[in-house]
Amino acid sequence: MSTTPPRIIIVPGWRNSGVEHWQSLWAQALPHAERVEQEDWLTPKREDWVRTLETVLLSRPEPAIVVAHSLGCITTTHVSAAAAARIRSALLVAPADPERRAHLADFAPVPYKALPYRSVLVASSNDPYCPVRLAGAYARAWGSEFVRLQNAGHINVESGHGRWPLGFALLESLLQDMDWGMGKQQIAA
Repeated sequence: MSTTPPRIIIVPGWRNSGVEHWQSLWAQALPHAERVEQEDWLTPKREDWVRTLETVLLSRPEPAIVVAHSLGCITTTHVSAAAAARIRSALLVAPADPERRAHLADFAPVPYKALPYRSVLVASSNDPYCPVRLAGAYARAWGSEFVRLQNAGHINVESGHGRWPLGFALLESLLQDMDWGMGKQQIAA
């Protein structure tokens, strides 16, 4: 098992993740987590969001696990090859559908190519922001393992996902693959 602490990069989506969102709770509970802070959460521009994420990824040489939600998933798929080379694996949760959302259109077209790292894509059968069929198409194109949740909404606070233990278990599995167990670490309520 590695003695270097895991580098976990949390990538929120449009309008950021509020204090009760699982991403925020995980960021507080995981001492080595880094949260990507965008300059403009309300009117996202792909160039700006991707550059911000690339800056974080390239700021240190260690491999990272990306934990992205919604538009953060799409931002992650747009990073350069140099930045993607720093990603060891990614947990991509409830991806956005920028091709059908005018306020996110700058992120279209979504890349439909295999990601150069292991990824797990989690989607819901009734996500109001991305049909599960489209999330499945993303997973196939990106080479992601696909986890389909039944009636989990956008997998956020509004759909009843606070600490989200299942998601944390998926993160733990990615960490195990990197020889970075988190031991008895728990997500604080």
